[in-house]
Amino acid sequence: MTTTTTAMADRSLAAGDPNANDLIAAAVALRPRLVDRQAEVEERTYFDEEMHEEFRQARLYDMYVPRQYGGLEVDVPTFTKVVIELARGCISTSWCFALSANHALQVASWFPKSVQDEVFGSGEFRCASVAAPTVTAERVSDGWRLNGTVGYCSGIPYSTYFLGQAMVHGSDGAPQMAMFIAPRSAFEILNDWGRTLGLKGTGSHSIRFTDAVIPLDYLQENSDMTNMPVEGGTVGGALHQNGMYSGRGLGVFTMSLAASVVGGAYNALDEYEHQMRIRKTALPPMVPRIEDADYQRWYGAAATKILTAEAALLQAAKMHMDYSEANHTGVRPYTFADDFCVTGVAREAILQAWETVETDLFRTVGSSAAANGERFERVFRDLSQAAGHRNPALRDSGYRAVAQMLLGIAPSQP
Repeated sequence: MTTTTTAMADRSLAAGDPNANDLIAAAVALRPRLVDRQAEVEERTYFDEEMHEEFRQARLYDMYVPRQYGGLEVDVPTFTKVVIELARGCISTSWCFALSANHALQVASWFPKSVQDEVFGSGEFRCASVAAPTVTAERVSDGWRLNGTVGYCSGIPYSTYFLGQAMVHGSDGAPQMAMFIAPRSAFEILNDWGRTLGLKGTGSHSIRFTDAVIPLDYLQENSDMTNMPVEGGTVGGALHQNGMYSGRGLGVFTMSLAASVVGGAYNALDEYEHQMRIRKTALPPMVPRIEDADYQRWYGAAATKILTAEAALLQAAKMHMDYSEANHTGVRPYTFADDFCVTGVAREAILQAWETVETDLFRTVGSSAAANGERFERVFRDLSQAAGHRNPALRDSGYRAVAQMLLGIAPSQP
């Protein structure tokens, strides 16, 4: 372990590190400022340096970083709750934050100690990730040479690393998938984000690799991060002696998206409540909406459904933790079918939260709340964009795949 790493590890054991409740409370405390800055976050296409520093000071980026490297090593439900609270203030900010902070979990689980010592050792680890293998990797004398452009790198503006996938030529000459991690110095961030309907402030810019060389152990051949075989334990589980680092990755990624969407649904509900308190019903007898039985019912229906989506999401987080621990201790393997079911639950939370906002809230909040620049209008755009993300778009094919895995049926073509 390096001197820097040792110092970080010592700090992790000192009194005063925030616990789960502290981290959630820090996110809640930031919500008013997040609400106020939503418009400028959209304009900039990512949150500002001041908010970034707030996240650093609150140790939010350290949640999944192992204690061995000075991190907090908190569990998946805690991370999920923090992201929900941030999204209740600004969906774009929570999305951008979560997708740079959450990949510490995968890196700490799957990469060897030599890599972890280097990437975590500085105490500044933030890592965007995309699974699409749009990069090529060529073996050279001092490592791997990367070339290609990767789109939709949510969270990249403040990332110190990028976790991605590349195509390499196997020993037989055939192309195969590889997983790699690259430092910020290896790629260029392109100024190409902000043209979508919503999620304009998620920092989902493209990045470009041009003859960038990474060390040999920064790339793992014949690996697919959406289906990493972890049965029997992982290098991270053994290194950190924590089952949380013996898990798969697809469900964790989907839960990060779902946390922003569920928190975003609460964001919409908060604004709906505000409109109930300041506006009257449209038809006589015109009374404050807060006193109207219909508005009370619409609000209550939405609140119940969003609470249900949150409960499902937190149960998915617990399932992932339980599967990871069982895999780590040898009780049972954490299979792709398990991960796909966790993913399916998180995906349902995404779409049920969106459908609640669309059906129960947007229909009755009133056109003035949907005017350009209004809080509800922005939240609606963000959630509609999230519902059209590639992951929730796989809902129907995901249902079929779950049935085939649970029933032991041979997979079919779409």
